[in-house]
Amino acid sequence: MAINVVRFNDAGTPRWGVVHDQQVQTLTCPAQTTATLMTEGLDEAYAAAGNPVPDRQLAELELLCPVTSDRQLIAQGLNYNSHLREIGIPSGRLPFNTFFRKASSCMAPADTDVIRPGHVRLLDYEVEIGLVMKRPVTGPEAVTTDNLADYIGALILHNDVSARDVQLPQQQFYKGKSYRTFGPTGPWLTLVDAEDLAALDDIELRLEVNGQVRQSSLAADLSYKPAETLTELTALQDLGAGDLIVTGTPGGTAVKAPPPLKMFVARLLPDAKRWAMFIEGALKDPDYLKDGDQMVAWARTADGRIDLGAQHNTIVPERRS
Repeated sequence: MAINVVRFNDAGTPRWGVVHDQQVQTLTCPAQTTATLMTEGLDEAYAAAGNPVPDRQLAELELLCPVTSDRQLIAQGLNYNSHLREIGIPSGRLPFNTFFRKASSCMAPADTDVIRPGHVRLLDYEVEIGLVMKRPVTGPEAVTTDNLADYIGALILHNDVSARDVQLPQQQFYKGKSYRTFGPTGPWLTLVDAEDLAALDDIELRLEVNGQVRQSSLAADLSYKPAETLTELTALQDLGAGDLIVTGTPGGTAVKAPPPLKMFVARLLPDAKRWAMFIEGALKDPDYLKDGDQMVAWARTADGRIDLGAQHNTIVPERRS
């Protein structure tokens, strides 16, 4: 049974609460870190879901980012077939899983304004599903669809906001995606069990800009699924309870492959000229985010079994003192 848990500010103290429709039931589990909820608070959360005694109104709460900044933020790239096609890679998954890191400090509450740094002109969006680790892993594990719920405690909505004019010309995924506020996360953690995770493919992701649908896809389009991804990741590195793995974005982003002739000409140019040509062309593309643009993102199954909530974000310019 999927359960939505918010992290909120209670007179300066962070707390967890189970969502019951438009009300919230406060938990006693400490909320300084997401790890504590995963390791100490799940039983309390499930008990509260089964015996609702709400004590707060959801609309009156100041929601905090559900994944705390002490947790690792690991990302998959090029993991939806529709996204591969739009950036010029033939349909079908890549022969390898693509991982990169983001600064945990980029994460922000779901409805935070996204701050565009002054030098960034090609700002893009990427709606994604995140996997939240249930427990620590310190060695290789054979993760399967049958035991996936032993490792994943929750799902969460994430927007992997990207400065394409940093990420691509510099080949710096970390820099282009790690600016503060470049990771709206939440509004809540959706605690999941094995039956919920079996329905992962049925989750629809959608992102709109100024009321126009830009991204809409089922998670079934994922190339590297969570079990395969976790098997590979645990062979590489340690993972902690509450760590977040975001699983890539579907097609519909602003960045797209140029026409074939332009791509052919670009291959003949030195790097500096090739990327200057890319930026010049991209600046004419109205799909890139501008100051004042309004983003709305959500992810859920059609039957309502899983609902990762919605995000509302406005693009604002960086303020310099």
